[in-house]
Amino acid sequence: MLVSADKFVKELSGLSFDNTFNPYVEKCEVYDYFDAPQKRRKMLRGMLEAADKVEVDAIWIGRDLGYRGGRRTGLALTDDVHLSHHVNRWSVECDRPTKGDAMPERTASVIWGVLEKITLPVFLWNVFPLHPFEPGAKFSNRNHNAKERQAGEELLSMLIDNLRPKRLIAVGNDASSAANKFRNTCEVFKVRHPSYGGKNVFLNQVESLYGIDVLASPNMKLFG
Repeated sequence: MLVSADKFVKELSGLSFDNTFNPYVEKCEVYDYFDAPQKRRKMLRGMLEAADKVEVDAIWIGRDLGYRGGRRTGLALTDDVHLSHHVNRWSVECDRPTKGDAMPERTASVIWGVLEKITLPVFLWNVFPLHPFEPGAKFSNRNHNAKERQAGEELLSMLIDNLRPKRLIAVGNDASSAANKFRNTCEVFKVRHPSYGGKNVFLNQVESLYGIDVLASPNMKLFG
């Protein structure tokens, strides 16, 4: 890699902004095990090392970590329910960092219902790789601001340089704005975000990109 997985995770762990949660160094007092940050760093480091050894088809880019998903797992577009799917995809072993019942996230359910039909190497990431929340409400979601976005795009640039994907697939408008800055590096495709009524459009667009029948997935029926 142009930058080692260790250095990338170190750079990511060093990010700190007001009203954000960095799951790679911070421990949630409500849901996390005592060693949750270490577990999340270990998972991500293992995935980066595994992805460096293959030809990555695409980096799928979301907006930022949500409180029901990436805040808990430390993995983009991935909730507790699909954590094992994600780590197994890269042959990485790690225990769940959170306590209690597995918490589902609707966006992650749709994303992983699609990914179970795709065998090509796909790496998941976000424009802003931390969880931004509303002041005084840690278990809420907000859009990242301009300063946070700049820091996220610097890491995204580093990730693209390292993994050299064939294409970027931007999930939603915010992701598309960031991904378009890398059009000179690889192909960029925008797909509709599956939330807020966009699920069917998202599924149709991914079907077209990958030539698969995602509607045949059990997850698509369960979370329809």
